[in-house]
Amino acid sequence: MTAIEQTEAARPRGTRLPRRARRNQLLGAAQEVFVAQGYHSAAMDDIAERAGVSKPVLYQHFPGKLDLYLALLDQHCEALLQAVRAALASTNDNKQRVRATMDAYFAYVEDDGGAFRLVFESDLTNEPAVRERVDRVTVQCAEAICEVIAEDTGLSRAESMLLASGLGGLAQVVARSWLHSDRSVPRDQAVQLLTSLAWRGIAGFPLHGTDAH
Repeated sequence: MTAIEQTEAARPRGTRLPRRARRNQLLGAAQEVFVAQGYHSAAMDDIAERAGVSKPVLYQHFPGKLDLYLALLDQHCEALLQAVRAALASTNDNKQRVRATMDAYFAYVEDDGGAFRLVFESDLTNEPAVRERVDRVTVQCAEAICEVIAEDTGLSRAESMLLASGLGGLAQVVARSWLHSDRSVPRDQAVQLLTSLAWRGIAGFPLHGTDAH
């Protein structure tokens, strides 16, 4: 169940919920408000109202708006990282690995909750705690890709990390561009186009110890 669905399920006022369920409900409401309004325009009053709780209840769980935003950011950065790792682990065929990884980014930005905006399009990137989290998940995703490249090509870690950063950046930027173009190209076709572009580059590095691509 997504954070948004948790909010919908738990929204009626006056309902007593276990602490974890209440926290999830508040995160779901906050996500709706932050995605719709941005950090600076959002107010704790708006989030409490969206969740169907009083402000004191909201403050029992999150001392301030930034704490709430960072909790959401942590949640969705982790979701992206796990999606990339799962894509890389889904097959031993490297071309299909590239496709699965590209599709993971497309799926992430296409999610109805719009959580990717908190990670990739935040209006709070001048806040050090936000910038640190965004930079960290970008590096962690690149490191996951780097491990596969280094193992298969025999390139140094530094070389593999450059290639991995390029692949991750390509996937993220193109997936967002595709979404903002109102998905004028079907997702499967868009992923295949991007896979073809990326594979033609990375396949140029032979498998370590062989002459095969």
